[in-house]
Amino acid sequence: MRVVLAVDKFKGSMPASAVARHLATGMTRERSGLDVVELPIADGGDGTVDAAVAAGYRRVPVTTTGPTGAVVSASYAMLGARAVVELASTCGLQLLPAGGSAPMTASSRGVGEAIRAAVEAGAREVVVGLGGSASTDGGAGMLQALGAALHDEDGGDIAPGGAGLAAIARIDLSGVHDLLRDVRLIVASDVSNPLLGDDGAAAIYAPQKGADPEQVRVLELALTRFSNVLAATAGIGEIASQAVTFAGAGAAGGCGYAALLIGAAFRPGIDVVLELCDLATVLDGADLVVTGEGSVDRQSLNGKAPIGVARAAATAHVPVVVVGGRIELDHETLAEHGIQAAYAVIDLAPDAETSMRDPGPYLERIGAAIIHDRRTS
Repeated sequence: MRVVLAVDKFKGSMPASAVARHLATGMTRERSGLDVVELPIADGGDGTVDAAVAAGYRRVPVTTTGPTGAVVSASYAMLGARAVVELASTCGLQLLPAGGSAPMTASSRGVGEAIRAAVEAGAREVVVGLGGSASTDGGAGMLQALGAALHDEDGGDIAPGGAGLAAIARIDLSGVHDLLRDVRLIVASDVSNPLLGDDGAAAIYAPQKGADPEQVRVLELALTRFSNVLAATAGIGEIASQAVTFAGAGAAGGCGYAALLIGAAFRPGIDVVLELCDLATVLDGADLVVTGEGSVDRQSLNGKAPIGVARAAATAHVPVVVVGGRIELDHETLAEHGIQAAYAVIDLAPDAETSMRDPGPYLERIGAAIIHDRRTS
């Protein structure tokens, strides 16, 4: 029996590689001789680089600027001329000081620095996962790291973060175009929000990053000014005007918008990662696929890992079960998406805190239960 464990992280609890390892331990304990393939995955957010490394990419250390300016030791993944970069580990929300937030000043510079490092190391295709952003700066910091000049009326550099965009007067992207002249940029993101408006980057996502209503208003005005200056900039104006309303421009606090300005192609995060991991090949000859993430809920239906894996497994005619810290979808909904059964850590743990703090033993029990149930069904 060949089992593929294509699982995402349990956010705030356990990385994907550990989830897969615990499930595998329980499975092989239940039945010796199993062929278990551990394939940690991600959906474009935190863990995307780890998923690429698990699939055979080389991890390359890189030093970047964190969201509040502190030095961050991160990495990107490289295979041949393709690199994989993630915003979350270079300048993401998880890198803010403990208990702190910086909705007005957090910058996306770090992800631009990682992209630049990959290009300078020879990458000619760069996949950028945009999940987990701490900033709402329209991708200005990312652009600056890639060689853009963003100046105020006096010719000085604008301040970091979304608030700094309020002073922007002139933009020159020629340095970015020089750097990326022969580079294909692919954005892995599932966000469909535009840059501005009631569904835009500031209105929807800035409150999750600590912004109060007045700060959301200021950020919206700053992003509007940023887009207006770009729309009036020779050589980029028409693209900038169209990009404002693009479904995905609001990703990562507007980094999606900045990526569009420099010619990036957008693809669903889970589809990109599953291709990086070559899931279609891994599924060949498999008898069962186990997928999962921390909370399997309505959001999971919007391009998250379990549904993406289930879709690929259906194409390969391989049955699928899902594992989560908690399962909030009913059996009928799961079945509609090709998932036969569901197993939740919270159903075994004595309380929610324990299930989050130490899910390992319960995942091992779930792994054993999956194999037991397959043998007796």
